[in-house]
Amino acid sequence: MQGSTRRGGAMTDVHRRFLQLLMTHGVLEEREVRRLQNHCYRVHDRNATVDKLEDFINNINSVLESLYIEIKKGVTEDDGRPIYALVNLATTSVSKMATDFAENELDLFRKALELIVDSETGFASSTNILNLVDQLKGKKMRKKEAEQVLQKFVQSKWLIEKEGEFTLHGRAILEMEQFIRESYPDAVKTCNICHGLLIQGQSCETCGIRMHLPCVAKYFQSTPEPRCPHCNDYWPHDIPEVYDPEKEREAGISKSSRKSLRTRQH
Repeated sequence: MQGSTRRGGAMTDVHRRFLQLLMTHGVLEEREVRRLQNHCYRVHDRNATVDKLEDFINNINSVLESLYIEIKKGVTEDDGRPIYALVNLATTSVSKMATDFAENELDLFRKALELIVDSETGFASSTNILNLVDQLKGKKMRKKEAEQVLQKFVQSKWLIEKEGEFTLHGRAILEMEQFIRESYPDAVKTCNICHGLLIQGQSCETCGIRMHLPCVAKYFQSTPEPRCPHCNDYWPHDIPEVYDPEKEREAGISKSSRKSLRTRQH
């Protein structure tokens, strides 16, 4: 079987199945990516030793390089969960969404994106987005239709909705960072710790530097009196917890055990 022989820089059936399924999902959390990798080995090469995830993905990327496509790793801005997305490096603009959305729907996304990037919080209210519907290019869109399109963006993991407000999903940041930096140079915010594009995070009230929430969590970990890394003034915000995959795994096992116990009791 082709999948049973692994060569550096060459894809086997295991890699191809993995890539196909990742393309279907668009973006996945690391734990889901590991499950997907194990599934592909079980289907195509049950007796092989499962490669380290990093080596496995590097092998795929070495083949995709000539196609200007890459599996990129990032983290969610709110809690630091590792995520992976298949990114088209040749097309960085919103046009990469053209296969799934109509012209007026893409323009609605551009309007939402601009509001999100321009905002201080990294969020845009549904009201403010819907108020721009009359300015859309292409076919006219009613506000009710626009609400449904916004939900399509959420389902496709381009946007996240929280209590009637929208921000960018990690997928959008991974795929569009270059486009956002080039299109909104005066509005773009950067994390003082990782220097990555920042949409939502915390800022120093004295000097104005910004930090991703996961970067805040790691930088101030075990620090009794957090101070700004730039001006050394007191950091006035609540410090979020560092994402711990082990703790989440244990919580998942505990939840599963409780569910199993309830099932047996009934």
